[in-house]
This record gives sequence, structure tokens and C-alpha cells, in this order.
Amino acid sequence: QVQLVESGGGLVQPRGALRLSCQVTGNTRNYWNIGWFRQVPDKAREGIASISSADGSTYYADSVKGRFTVSRDSAKNRVDLQMNALKPEDTGIYYCAATNIYLTPQLLGVASLWDVWGQGTQVTVST
Repeated sequence: QVQLVESGGGLVQPRGALRLSCQVTGNTRNYWNIGWFRQVPDKAREGIASISSADGSTYYADSVKGRFTVSRDSAKNRVDLQMNALKPEDTGIYYCAATNIYLTPQLLGVASLWDVWGQGTQVTVST
């Protein structure tokens, strides 16, 4: 099993940028794909980006495509989410999650298939 800890959230103005990190600890020798999700009150948790442990393939939700970039530093067991051109509707609690299911774009739409979750970090986009 692995443990996940997010960091890097905060308050940013519209059109600004933030970089979130997901530190992976524990049994990192196994095959773990990492996804980023976000949650706002009264809405379902939204999968926004994922990256494959096997080949580095990445997938994005349409809502963030072209603005967010997910990357992996295998030596540091860390996955980052670079968020540019932020909008007020990007506000929410951001979580990273891990799964060892073969990664496909559709996996972002099924939160229940992600086995391990971090505690979340708040991102607020506002003037």
C-alpha cells in the first residue's frame, strides 16, 4: 500500500498559476497510477488529470485541457499538477489518488476505482 500527501494549494487570482504536488510514500515498488480530482460543495468529485506509472501517458478532463499539466518525478516519488490560467470555477479541494488498474481516460470518471486518497489541499481562485 502507498500513502499520498498533497501540498501546494492556496489563494490565487484569476489567470494566475499554482503547482500542486502529491508525495507518494510506502510501497512504491508496485505499479501505481496517479490521478488528480477536485471537489466542490454539492457536486460530485471530478477527475481532472491522470498519469500512468508504466509509460507516462497522461489524460485530462476537457475542463482543464490546455491549462493543466500533470508530470511525474519517479526518482522523488512525486506527481505534480501545474495549473495555469486559473479560473474561479477551478476553486475546490484537490485530491490525488492512486490505483493499480490499467490506466485509461475513462478511469478519471470512476472515483471508486481509485484505491488510495490523500487528505486534499484547498485551491481558491478569487480576487
